[in-house]
Parts: sequence; structure tokens; C-alpha cells
Amino acid sequence: MNIFIDNKSGAPIYDQIYSQIKNQIISGTLQEDEALPSIRNLAKDLRISVVTTKRAYDELEKEGFIYTVAAKGCFVAPKNVELLREENLKKIEDYMRKIAQLAASCNLTKRDILEMFDIIEEE
Repeated sequence: MNIFIDNKSGAPIYDQIYSQIKNQIISGTLQEDEALPSIRNLAKDLRISVVTTKRAYDELEKEGFIYTVAAKGCFVAPKNVELLREENLKKIEDYMRKIAQLAASCNLTKRDILEMFDIIEEE
């Protein structure tokens, strides 16, 4: 598992860890029931506080991406297809908002955007 902390990003460190692990689970890089590094080991490897790592793991568990087995550690939860679909829908909505903002700055109409999408889809 690869986690990179960007101190210049402005995003909280726990959120960077959370996002990167979540993305690796969604993409399939981390497989169902795969063990994650212990909270202490990950904190040590990243040279951050155990509290920060625990917060990221707690968020992942709360959202159903990982589960914890007492005295064993944290593992990737079985993929919930509906949860993954919702995550992807949120991403699509975010991209669409950005497209709408860019389109407005270029005076593009909805029709122009749909034509562009049709061309891209055909490629």
C-alpha cells in the first residue's frame, strides 16, 4: 500500500490518508479482506501521529470501507456495490460542476457541452 503525504496540499493529513486508502479500495488496488498496516506501523512509516492514522482508519471503518478484528488488525471490507456506485456518482457530480463553471466562463451552452461529450464518447 502506497500512501504519500503532501504537506503543501492544505488538506489535513488524516484526510489524505483516508482518501488514498479509499481510492485504492475502490480501484481494486487493495483487495477484499486484505490486511492494512497497523495504525502504529503506518504512523511510524509516514512519520506522523498515531492519533492521525487512527482518525483516518476510523473514518474508513465508519463508511464501510474497512473493518477491524480485535487483536488482528484492520482489513479491507467486502465491496458494497451500492456504496461504490454512490462514491462514483459523487465524483461525477463534482466533475459536472467543474464543467459547468468552465463552460460558463467560455459562454458554452448545454448543447455545446453535450456535442463535445458525444464526440469524446465516439472516440
